[in-house]
Amino acid sequence: MTAPKHYVFLLIAGFPHISLSCAIEPLRLANFVAGTVIYRWSLASVDGRPVTASNGLSTPVDQGLMQLDRRETLLLVSGDEAFRDHCPDLGAYLRTQRARGAVIGGLCSGANFLAKAGLLAGKEASIHWAYHDAFVERFPKVRLTKSLFVADAQHPTCSGGTATLDLILHLILQDHGRDLAVAVAEQLVCSGMRDGKSMQRFSAQFRLGIRNPLLGKAIALMTDNIETPMSAAWIAEELDISCRQLERIFSKHLDLAPMRYWLELRLDRARNLLLQSEASVSEIAVACGFASISHFSKVFRARFGYSPLNERASRSVAGVTVVRAAASRRRAAAS
Repeated sequence: MTAPKHYVFLLIAGFPHISLSCAIEPLRLANFVAGTVIYRWSLASVDGRPVTASNGLSTPVDQGLMQLDRRETLLLVSGDEAFRDHCPDLGAYLRTQRARGAVIGGLCSGANFLAKAGLLAGKEASIHWAYHDAFVERFPKVRLTKSLFVADAQHPTCSGGTATLDLILHLILQDHGRDLAVAVAEQLVCSGMRDGKSMQRFSAQFRLGIRNPLLGKAIALMTDNIETPMSAAWIAEELDISCRQLERIFSKHLDLAPMRYWLELRLDRARNLLLQSEASVSEIAVACGFASISHFSKVFRARFGYSPLNERASRSVAGVTVVRAAASRRRAAAS
C-alpha cells in the first residue's frame, strides 16, 4: 500500500488563515471520502513557536525547520511579511530541502521566498495579485502569471485565498483521480472546480459594471503599458476610433477623462511598489511612467494626501511595530 502523502505547511508571521484552512480541509475530507489515510499534514514555523496569523489568531505548530525527503511537500504560507526584510532568509534551507528531493511550493505570497532562494528562475509561478507589481520588479526572471495557481511538479504556487482550495483539489485529482476530487469538492459545497488558467481578478469591465468592449480594450492597453508614456490620441488610434469618441466613452461610463484614469492606474501601482519593494522613489517613478520625480511626488500627494517618501516611512514604522510585537510575544512566552 502506498504511504500517505505528507504536506508540511511552513507558516510565516502574518500568514492569511484562509489559505491554510483551504489547504488542510480538502486533505482531511479526502481521507474521509477515501475511507483511509491518504494524506497527512503538519505545521511548522521558523523557530518552532506558535505563529500569529493576519487575523490575530495564534496558531501552534508541530515543529521548527527540519529535514524533509522526497515523499514530503513543503508549502510556505505567507502574507505581507514576505516582502519585508524582517523575515529570516530561508534561502539556504529551501535549497537544501529541494536538493533532498522535497517538493517546495508557496501559497499567497509564498512564491516570494522561493524566488529569493533562486528556485523559480525561468519557471512559471503564481502569487496574489496584490503583490504582482513588487514581484515583477524584484524577480524579472520568473514568469509570473495572473492565474489562480501553477501546479508545477517541483514548485507548485498559488495566489492564496480560496484559490488554495482549487490547487489542492487539482493535486488530489492528479494523485487519486477525478472521482475523489469531485467528491471532496461536493463535501466542501463547491459550485465547481476552477483550473489553473482561471484568472485571479475579475475583468475591469466586470468590476466596474460596464459592458462597452471599447472601454475594456482601452483599460487593457493602459494596464499593459503602465511604464510607457502614452496619449489619448495613441489609445484612440490603437482602437481605431477618434479621440472625441474615446473621451465620450470614458466620460459616460467612468466620469473620468482617459488620461486621468491612466494616471490613477499608475499611481496605484506606484503605491504598491512603495509598500512592497525596496526600489528607490526615482526607480518607482520611472517604472510607473513618470518623467520626473517632482511631477510624480506632486500628483502622488494630490491623490493620497502625502508624499511618496512619507508612504515609505509609514511602511517602515509599521514593520518595526510588527517586529517589536513579535519579540514581545516571544519574551512573554519564555517567562
